[in-house]
Amino acid sequence: MSSEPSAPDFELPDQHGRRVGLKGFRGVKNVVLVFYPFAFTSVCSGELRALQEGLGALQGDDTVLLAVSCDSMHSQRVFSDQEGFDFPLLSDFWPHGNAARAYGVFDDDKGCALRGTFVIDREGAIRWSVVNGLPDARDLHDYVKALEAVRSTGTGH
Repeated sequence: MSSEPSAPDFELPDQHGRRVGLKGFRGVKNVVLVFYPFAFTSVCSGELRALQEGLGALQGDDTVLLAVSCDSMHSQRVFSDQEGFDFPLLSDFWPHGNAARAYGVFDDDKGCALRGTFVIDREGAIRWSVVNGLPDARDLHDYVKALEAVRSTGTGH
């Protein structure tokens, strides 16, 4: 039994309206779960572009990348199409911020998610996380290293 905390489950629509649930990856893939405040903002756009550029290190046969904000599914679609993202953008729009709240990264004053990243292994345990404030971009290399550690322990494979 893992001593790491279990990742809260959720089911949210992606930018194409498909329902994506965390438990659907249990036993199948590791998950890199990235919460971001708002589509179309400069820091968020830059972070997600970096994820797209580093997608080969984050997503593959053993891992999926999921990005979540409280924007509507329709906004996520336009944002994804405009930026050419090849990973799911999930809408935590309604009930507003429920997934972000479950992970402790919802900012009640601003009505959006903080910059939280969670590396979740195939068993559904949170193996690594980092939470940054709204203006503070994350370092992609930090969570690539965390994912590599999960992959190398065998728990993630």
